[in-house]
Amino acid sequence: MIESRVPQIFSARRRRVRWLRALAEQRRGGAADFVFRSMAEELEERLDFMQVRPNSVLLSGDPTGLAQAALATRANSVLAVAPSDHDEEAAFDGSFDLIASLGTLDTVNDVPGALIHLRAALAPGGIAMVSFVGAGSLANLRRALLAAEPDRPAARMHPMIDVQAGSALMQRAGFARQVADGYTLRVRYGALDRLVEDLRDQALTNVLAAPPPPLSRTALQRARDAFADAADEDGRVTELFEIVTLTGWKD
Repeated sequence: MIESRVPQIFSARRRRVRWLRALAEQRRGGAADFVFRSMAEELEERLDFMQVRPNSVLLSGDPTGLAQAALATRANSVLAVAPSDHDEEAAFDGSFDLIASLGTLDTVNDVPGALIHLRAALAPGGIAMVSFVGAGSLANLRRALLAAEPDRPAARMHPMIDVQAGSALMQRAGFARQVADGYTLRVRYGALDRLVEDLRDQALTNVLAAPPPPLSRTALQRARDAFADAADEDGRVTELFEIVTLTGWKD
């Protein structure tokens, strides 16, 4: 029998280091938090719309703590965990009424396996809500990095999941019902360096298993120039963050 091996696209160690660095920045104060603030607000709105008041919640991700604070007013018990060093997002028995995963699922090597673990951790009738930065995001950053190394560009941004693929993944994981949708955040930047700083603050930089070498000083300047070329008449570049949200119910 031939064992199928999951491709190791992401590094668990780099993922953990990225998370701890962002967590420290958030606790220090003044760090960018707009992606996770938006995810927390979206989670609140969806729970209120569905009139869901869970008894027990498992929360993965959320370096800002904003989702945890929101859930604390809606649930009797909230267990907040850091992203796992392994591909399973939740190795727990089926006791949670709600599992929320924010900004973590897109950087596991075995996404179907992680979703199966999430489903297994839910109680019957429980709901999983998964949000992450999806395909179509950061187009100006992607173009700038390609311009930095025009001859042999290195892989500096990881693959992203779109809404359609997310829906198929939820079906594959065995959720009884599933909804996949998304929305767009638009953020304006005066310089590439500020965008990179915001990504670091929110644990959104790449965690590829085979990290590329640092850009040379010349290549970095080419990237800055290419990013600036996309500026509007006010000298600002509009970058898009496409937030994908997957919602699934367990029988």
